[in-house]
Amino acid sequence: MEFNLEEMLNKVVEELRTAAKTETVIGQPFKLGEFECVPVIKISMGFGSGGGAGTVSKAGPGKAGAAGAGIGLEPLGFLVSKGDQISLVSVSRSKGLDAVFEKIPDLVDKIIEKKSKKDQEV
Repeated sequence: MEFNLEEMLNKVVEELRTAAKTETVIGQPFKLGEFECVPVIKISMGFGSGGGAGTVSKAGPGKAGAAGAGIGLEPLGFLVSKGDQISLVSVSRSKGLDAVFEKIPDLVDKIIEKKSKKDQEV
């Protein structure tokens, strides 16, 4: 069997492309009551390969190679929409700066709501 490193690497890369398509990272939308929900997933990939040639005393010259890849998926949350409003609902409890940034859309909504009420009173 002839060893072809380039062919093997192309096959591994093609498999990674198939696994990392948009439908994997952004899942299929579904309806939950009045809400449209879209799962959002973080995908991480690792890839490695190697090859070599040498001579074994009685067997003569030889070539060998290997390639491998791994994929990790982590659910992040859901994009949830109702009408023209869209929110990201996280599936994990964030800490630190991430938690602050997750609260910003809620704070903006509250500020707009208060301003709207104030404008209606005038």
